[in-house]
Amino acid sequence: MKLPEGPKTSTRLLSRQFKTDPLSLLDAIGDRYGDIFTVMADSTPIVYVSNPQGIKQIFTSTKEITASGKLNQGSALLLGNNGLLMLDGLRHKHRRQLLMPPLHGTRVKSYGQRICQVTEQVMNDLAMPGLGYAYGKSFYAYPTVQKITLEVILQALFGLYEGERYEQFRQLLSNLLSFARSRWLRLSLSYPFFRRDLGRWSPWGYWLDLQRQFDKLLYTEIAERQAKADPTRSDVLSELVFAHDETGQPMSNEDIRGIFPSLLLGGQDASATAITWALYWIHRLPAVRERLLEELSTLGESPDPMSIVALPYLSAVCNESLRIYPTQVVTFPRLVESPIQMMDYELSPGTIVIGCIYLTHQREDLYSQPKEFQPERFLERQYSPYEFLPFGGGARRCPGEVLALFEMKLVLATMLRRYQLALADEKKVEKPKARGVNYPPASGLKMLMLEVSPPQERSQEFVTSST
Repeated sequence: MKLPEGPKTSTRLLSRQFKTDPLSLLDAIGDRYGDIFTVMADSTPIVYVSNPQGIKQIFTSTKEITASGKLNQGSALLLGNNGLLMLDGLRHKHRRQLLMPPLHGTRVKSYGQRICQVTEQVMNDLAMPGLGYAYGKSFYAYPTVQKITLEVILQALFGLYEGERYEQFRQLLSNLLSFARSRWLRLSLSYPFFRRDLGRWSPWGYWLDLQRQFDKLLYTEIAERQAKADPTRSDVLSELVFAHDETGQPMSNEDIRGIFPSLLLGGQDASATAITWALYWIHRLPAVRERLLEELSTLGESPDPMSIVALPYLSAVCNESLRIYPTQVVTFPRLVESPIQMMDYELSPGTIVIGCIYLTHQREDLYSQPKEFQPERFLERQYSPYEFLPFGGGARRCPGEVLALFEMKLVLATMLRRYQLALADEKKVEKPKARGVNYPPASGLKMLMLEVSPPQERSQEFVTSST
């Protein structure tokens, strides 16, 4: 076996450096070792690849390189043993296929009106006492956008937007997702000593109690939907309630439950991170904001959501935000099952390979001046899925990608059309900070709300293309 070179630093020290400043560490390693390098985890080589041809091999050489679920077992305590990340083979493929209808196509279009309404509701709550007033009121963008993405989750995953059950899920999910990214849970996941159930006043006991509450609420909702089918519902849960597994048997409650944790975490935090970074770049660069406003103005006073998401410059701004700080910094790991040559190296069975999305997006041969925010590059060139891959690729590609981009565009368009915002400190250069697997602005992005535009007949509530 001939492995690429890589840092000789101990795994523990590299891990500590990665937690402190992960993207700078990747930049430094990439500058020194190029687009393929090895990091040793005890006796196991982990090969990181940022060369598009190498990434294509990782995704397409499915006989020699597998997306093994056992490589993700470290996430089982957080996501459960039946989560998509822990599954592989036919079982994984079948569960992903079940998610395609509610997270793609016409189903996603039906969420358009709700996304725009929720964005207005959350922003108007910040803007009170009245419309048209110049406030200069400060707020933090990241937690604000998290409120919006949580509401979208409730509709897309559970089909809930009002009523007692909606309020129960909203409060519980808010608590569960907040604790999932807390320091206390990180300690519990890292050190077995902390994983002791001493009641809900202990960190691990509280986490288990939240999960029990979620299970009880979810199983009650499943039972009610099974007792009274509603063919008009288009959410993920309604799709799964009457679904069959890969053997043809009805999905069990536990199998249905196992699909949700990764969708919940990705649906709130990854989407909120992407939207927050876009807000930062749009308001840091006046020319970008002005061009976006000009493009949005071409749609008139009551734009159809599908017209909004088709806007080329808005799409380019979203793509450029995702290029600089992708929702996934690296792909999920793959396992070499049989000998394979990758670029100029020979990889043996047992080697782990990971695509480094962040470094691929920083390649100067693909993206000139890669540290600069230049949306125009996406208007001038079509990038391959091995050159631009903010949601990963292959069998482990994010199943919620279509909904995430749809949501991102509508939230940004609603904010830009209705609210005049500004960065609280225009000179401050925001840096990413790890929060779980995402890297939102370290400060949370403090912004000012300067003015709220009249609703233009509530923009006719952004009528959907389906009406």
